[in-house]
Amino acid sequence: MADTVVLVTGSTDGLGRAVAERLAADGATVLLHGRDREKLASTAHQLRSTSGNDRVRTYQANFSSLEQVRAMAHEVEAENHRLHVLINNAGVGSGKPAGTTRQESDDGYELRFAVNYLAGYVLTMRLLHLLRRSAPARVVNVASAGQYPIDFDDVMLERQYDGARAYRQSKLAQIMFGFDLAERIPPDEVTVNSLHPATFMPTKIVLEQHGHSVDSLEEGVKATLRLAVGADMEGVTRRYFNRQEEARADDQAYDPVSRRRLWELSAQLTGESLMV
Repeated sequence: MADTVVLVTGSTDGLGRAVAERLAADGATVLLHGRDREKLASTAHQLRSTSGNDRVRTYQANFSSLEQVRAMAHEVEAENHRLHVLINNAGVGSGKPAGTTRQESDDGYELRFAVNYLAGYVLTMRLLHLLRRSAPARVVNVASAGQYPIDFDDVMLERQYDGARAYRQSKLAQIMFGFDLAERIPPDEVTVNSLHPATFMPTKIVLEQHGHSVDSLEEGVKATLRLAVGADMEGVTRRYFNRQEEARADDQAYDPVSRRRLWELSAQLTGESLMV
C-alpha cells in the first residue's frame, strides 16, 4: 500500500472517514476531501496521529458547486503524480427528517442529483487522465440498493418532488455512469465498479434520517475496500455489488438507450466529456 494513492470523497464523516482511516493505517497515501475546511484539517490531523502515516493530504470543495469540484480536480492533479484509486463517496441523503422540500445546487440543478451524481461525474472525468497514467487504477462509486428509474422528461424533479426519489435516482445514475465509463476504458488501465456498501450503517446521515442502524460500519468498510484495493478485484470492471456479492441493479441500468441519454445529459449539464 505504500505506493498506492487513494482519493476518498466525503471523508470527514461516516463510511468515507472509516475507509480513509483504514487506508492510512495500511500505509497508503490518502487524499481526503471535505466541504468544511476546519473539519477536514482536524480529520487529517487525527489520521496522521493514529496511523503514524504523514502521507495524508486534504482537498476542500463543496460538491454543490461544480466550479469547486473542477478546482479541486485541478489541485489534485497538480499535486499528485499518481492516483490509483478514486472512491466517489461524498453525498447527501433524502433530506429527512428536515429539509424535505426541493433544493437546488449552486448551478441550479436539483441538489441530490448534483451532489451525489454530477459532482462525481465531473471529478471522475477531470481525473481520468491521471488515473490512466497511473494504471492499473480503479474508480469505485459508493451507490445504494435504493434506486429509482430516471424520468428524462423531469430529471430535476420540478413537477413532483420527493426526497427519497431524488436520492435514489442519483444513486442509480452513479451505477449507470459506471457501466458506461467501464465500456469506454480498457480494464487494464482503469476499472469502474459500483456498490451498495451496507444497509443503514450507523453514519450521521442514516441516524438523522432513520434513527437506527442495521448493518455495522465495518461491513461497509470491508465491501468498499475490497473494490478499492482488493487483489481479487484486479481487472474486474462494469459490475454492481451489494456488499461483497455481485448483484443486479435496477433494470434501467441495463438499458443502453437510457444510459446513452444520461451520458449525453451529463455532458450537456457539466460541459465535461470523455477524451479518449
